[in-house]
This record gives sequence, C-alpha cells and structure tokens, in this order.
Amino acid sequence: MGNGWDIWNGISKATPQRVINAVRIWSSYHQSKISGKPNINGWPVSISIEPTTSCNLRCPECPSGLRSFTRPTGMLQQPLFKNSIDQLAPKLSYLIFYFQGEPYLNPGFLDMVQYASNKGIYTATSTNAHYLTHENAKRTIESGLDRLIISIDGTAQDTYQSYRVGGSLEKVIEGTKRIVALKKQLKSKTPHVLFQFLVVKPNEHQVPEVYKLAKELGVDEVVLKTAQIYDYENGSDLIPVQDKYSRYRKTPDGKYAIKNSLDNHCWKMWHSCVITWDGKVVPCCFDKDAHFVLGDLSQNTFEEIWFGEKYQRFRASLLKSRKEIEICKNCTEGTKVWA
Repeated sequence: MGNGWDIWNGISKATPQRVINAVRIWSSYHQSKISGKPNINGWPVSISIEPTTSCNLRCPECPSGLRSFTRPTGMLQQPLFKNSIDQLAPKLSYLIFYFQGEPYLNPGFLDMVQYASNKGIYTATSTNAHYLTHENAKRTIESGLDRLIISIDGTAQDTYQSYRVGGSLEKVIEGTKRIVALKKQLKSKTPHVLFQFLVVKPNEHQVPEVYKLAKELGVDEVVLKTAQIYDYENGSDLIPVQDKYSRYRKTPDGKYAIKNSLDNHCWKMWHSCVITWDGKVVPCCFDKDAHFVLGDLSQNTFEEIWFGEKYQRFRASLLKSRKEIEICKNCTEGTKVWA
C-alpha cells in the first residue's frame, strides 16, 4: 500500500492557470483572516458535486440513510453537470463526485466522471461498494476516475452492519476484489483504491484488522475517519472510547463538546464549495440539507454566484462570528477529522 503514485498523478494535472488560481485563493484567504473582511481573488480549487441523494443503506448519522431530507431529492442530470464543469474546468484542480447518497445509483455517473477526466481534472468518489459489479468496476477504471474511496466500517458483518445498516460486508469485499483485479488486467494505475474506516464505538477494536484486510486485498491506502454525531451533547453509543478517534470530548459536567475552538475563519469558504444534484451552490459538506443556498446554477453562472453579494455576506458573517452559524457548530474545520 502507498500513495506516492496518487500524489504524483495529482501533481501531473496541474496547469499554470490552476496553479496561479490556487495561489490567488490562498493569498486572498489569508488577507481576509488578517483584515476580517472577505476578499476573494480566485475560483475554487476543489468542489464536491452530488450525483444523487438516493442510497441503498440506512446509516444512522446520514440524512440519505435516515431519509430525512427537507430539500428535494433526485439525480444529477448531464446538461446541468456539463454546463457547471465547462465553467469551472480551466481553474478547477479537484472534483469530488459525492455529497449525499450513493453515486453509482445515478445511471450517468461514470459518463460524468469521464467528461471531467477528459478535461484533466483530478476526480474522486466515495461509495459503499455495493454496486461494483464486473461491468461497473471495468467502466470505473475506463472512465479515468483517479480516486475510489470505499467505505468499510467494520471487518466482520456484525460490526459493519451496526453502522452500515442494511449493508453487506461480503459485497464490499467482492467489489474491492473486482476493482483491484481489473486494474491489473487493464494495466491501469488508477483509480487509487482507498479504504475509509469510520471509527465508532462498535468497530474501534477492529482498526488493526482493517489494515490487515486492505493489505490482503491489494488496497492502496487506508484512512481512519472520525464520526460526526448530530446530537453529541448528551453522548452517543457511537462515540469511541479511545479519545484519539473522537471529534468530541467529555466535559466535567458529563456532557460532550466538539474539539474545536471554532475560530472566526474557514479555509473551505475560499477554496471549495458544494453543488447539489439540482444545481444549488452551498458552502460546504456540513450543510447536508442545503439550508444556506448561496446561488442556483439553473439561474446564474458560477462566477456570478461565487463572487456575488450573497456569498460575500456569508463569508463576512463567518469572519465575524463562526459560532453563530448553525452548520458551523458541529464542524471539524480547524480540528482533526482523519485519525
């Protein structure tokens, strides 16, 4: 396992225009931190786009799994996707095909990946791996996808399904085997296959085992991710016993608090954003129900939205008091997400 090739692959996609844009964004972010006033002098370096809100599983801390969205649900369509990418591609370095839902449920998902890959953008997605049939695995490799994040939150069925409710660990392992075997068969170095292990109390004892399993299967990398808990103040059966795997700390009064001082700045508001399946632009992945819609790509260009007054007002409110913005209260930006 290793990520040397993956790093080099990402660097190889850099163009002068993308590098200059990244420098401008980094510079304007730090100017804004110092001045306390939002200054934006570049386009996003990274975006997440949502193939669908649909999901086959019912994970307990996920709006897709809980079927609890108040916003419309549906599938990203090709015209909206292509129009968005055409606007962003010259300066965009990283494209994540994920927000909520299971990407492979969108029939046009891999066509969209190929479209973005053909424009030299580094592409990634996150999947529960239940739909990695032989055909889908082969098409995934042929699409040019650069990174495939496979969620595997247990090394035995009982622990896996305690969070991935309705899921099958056997299907995850079978799908992983197909991708790894077809990469060899097709002599492809991509996608970089990554096991993402969401550490919760029922599975934290299996952390060593997931590294062993990944090695046996030929997976390129393992990352451990801390879990977001919605109602964390009174504790949860999902909060790990080992403090290093938790986003939250126990306070003297027995309650729980997030391990984040919530300082009045946020890198994400300058270098990235999220586009929902129906073209709404929202600040980040913590706005799962799209409460803070900053623009609509069916009505305005991305440039009008990104540099527009509504987005600038949001950045200004964050620089003034991040703790007063609802989606920021359970946010890990500025603290540890990857264990």
